[in-house]
Amino acid sequence: MPLAEGGHAMSFPAPTLLATPQPTAELDRLGDEIAELSAHLDAATARLLSLIREFDARGGWNTGFRSCAEWLGWRVGLNKGAAREWVRVARALGTLPRLTEALSRGELSYSKVRALTRVATPETEARLLAVGRAGTAEHIERVVQGWRQVDRRAEARKAARQHEGRGLQVHEDEDGMMVVRGRLTPEAGALLRRALEAGREVLYEKALRAPRARAVTGEPEVARPTMAQQQADALVLVAESALHHALDPGAPGERYQVVIHVDAVVLADPQQPGQSVLEDGAHVPAGTSRRLACDASRIVMRHDKRGRVMEIGARTRTIPAALRRALRHRDRGCRFPGCGVRVAEGHHLHHWAQGGPTTLSNLALLCRRHHRAVHEEGYQASRELDGTLRFRRPDGRVLPEARPSPGIVGDPVTGLRARHDAEGLHLDAHTAHPDWLGERLDLGWAIDVLHPRANPLCREV
Repeated sequence: MPLAEGGHAMSFPAPTLLATPQPTAELDRLGDEIAELSAHLDAATARLLSLIREFDARGGWNTGFRSCAEWLGWRVGLNKGAAREWVRVARALGTLPRLTEALSRGELSYSKVRALTRVATPETEARLLAVGRAGTAEHIERVVQGWRQVDRRAEARKAARQHEGRGLQVHEDEDGMMVVRGRLTPEAGALLRRALEAGREVLYEKALRAPRARAVTGEPEVARPTMAQQQADALVLVAESALHHALDPGAPGERYQVVIHVDAVVLADPQQPGQSVLEDGAHVPAGTSRRLACDASRIVMRHDKRGRVMEIGARTRTIPAALRRALRHRDRGCRFPGCGVRVAEGHHLHHWAQGGPTTLSNLALLCRRHHRAVHEEGYQASRELDGTLRFRRPDGRVLPEARPSPGIVGDPVTGLRARHDAEGLHLDAHTAHPDWLGERLDLGWAIDVLHPRANPLCREV
């Protein structure tokens, strides 16, 4: 509209017409439905985690799988990272009843609970639950990060003090006895405990044989050593063993090899009598020998009737290098259903000691865990006529590659809501709504208030 003022003409642009907004009530209803259904899913997730925790504790996954997470990857179709996280959260909630109840009532989302279980303990659960209800998932992640920084700094200070405080004194007493006194870090102390325990076991076995020997020779009965005396004897044994290995003149390449002497008849049939022993004479099961012989260096030694060595053949590999490359290229990893671990060993489906050929069709890659399962735990592996591998449990049942998921009849959302209603769980769009009003999160103040080990002077968050 032109306006005349002081001989000048002015014009204004025509007003812009805005599009008619969608009805607010309809969008609010859609948002409420999203929030309500999310609360139902979180409540159902709590039930799922409870089932996973029970299944894990009772070892339901131990049917050839190495862990509950590996079983979930096979049975449910989760990737390894998500499966491990489900199992971790499920285990953590076993000692966190408040967080478990909040999730089962849809008051906290799984994302919040997953973050809180990284740091929550029975002592700090209540205050962290209040944080979960008050803030958003992003707030929770930041609080957890700050919490873990405080934990790491506190643990680092403690570890540094322990490391600085380590020490060992050895001096001679007035009567000529050697006195040993020291302080070790927790991990070094645990190592020493295990070494002393192993030493006591060796010496205890000798003590058990001693009464029988004295009964034959007529020597007088000797009192059994006290625990302190056993500890002292075990420490001497540990020292002797360390010196023995340190002074071992053997070549490094040979020193760390595990050598097994096994008769050919035992390899062909584990039920046949014969030797299957380590180089130091310790017996190992025939199944173990067969497993190790699947993919190892082999030296054939021929003996006469008196046991004397008559002939020693050259060292060969049971699986030649070229064939091993082809096997790895074909299988890529362990072929046991649900595994796929890349570091694997060659397995003869029909053992070479029983006449099985060392060919690509008679070989399959198995990780160490599942190679043991096939040879020593009753699992079976075979190749069908069409070339596919077939695995069976010890009871003969076929272990499938993946079992199809059960079908869902009807509307799953309606069924989920009906189940929660039957359980007296009434969820709505405001069940999981946080108390946050938009104010800025003061992370430093929050950690100081929440964390029992927070040190404001050392905080760097």
